[in-house]
Order: sequence, then structure tokens, then C-alpha cells
Amino acid sequence: MRLTLKTKVNSNISAVINGFDQKLFLALNPPFPQVKLKQFDGCETGDVVSLELNFLLFKQVWTSEITEESRTADRWYFVDVGVKLPFFLSGWEHEHIVEQEDSGSVIIDHIQYRTGTLFTDLLMYPALMLQFAYRRPIYRRFFRQ
Repeated sequence: MRLTLKTKVNSNISAVINGFDQKLFLALNPPFPQVKLKQFDGCETGDVVSLELNFLLFKQVWTSEITEESRTADRWYFVDVGVKLPFFLSGWEHEHIVEQEDSGSVIIDHIQYRTGTLFTDLLMYPALMLQFAYRRPIYRRFFRQ
């Protein structure tokens, strides 16, 4: 399944690139499940991000590796691929794209995921959409000029 969300922010691309750090990463996590950050190397190729998700009755580890990163004057992106995923996911690829647009930027979250069956992919879609929609006001708050 594929999911794409776009968020316009009032900062230029350089400010957004510099702001994609551990502080932003932690702020982007919704209240549930609780997230414990185990490792955050950054957003460059080879970096690893690992979390522990606490669903109250059980915990799951989610580890992703940054497999690709590229920058130009008006576009930056990096891709994280799940290498250890919670039991309900069998595949994960998240492309983070930032493009310069007028005096601000647009942040694009492009996600491809698999759960194992089309039925469970469809069940997961609204939850992921809500989780990533939760990020929009946080992006806007972090990237004001």
C-alpha cells in the first residue's frame, strides 16, 4: 500500500534540512503507542533509527536504516527502510522529501508498507493516515520563520 502526505511550511529548505534532528523525530511521535528512542544516528545513508513501541500489553522494536539520501539546492530526500519491524508489518519504506516552494518548503511523506495481506493493508491504512496527519501541525510549528 502507498500513502502520501504533503505539508507546507514557512521555512526555506536549508532550515528544514537542519531541523530534521532527534528533537523533531521525538516530537513527531503520537501519544500512542509510547515511543522510546533506542538509537538515532541521523538522516544520512547508513544511519540507523531504532525505537521501542509500547502498546501497554506488549512492546515491539522498530529499526530502520537510511538507505538513500540526496540534496540539491531546491530538493532533499532520504529513505528509511524497515529492517526490524513490529509483527503487524512485513515491509516498510518511507521517503522523506523536502522541496523549496516560493518562500517556504513542502515536506512530503511518501510511505509504502505491507502487512502480509491486502485486507490487513487496508485495515492499517486509516491508522497510518492518522499517524502521519498528526505530524502536519508539528512540522508547521517547528518550521516557522
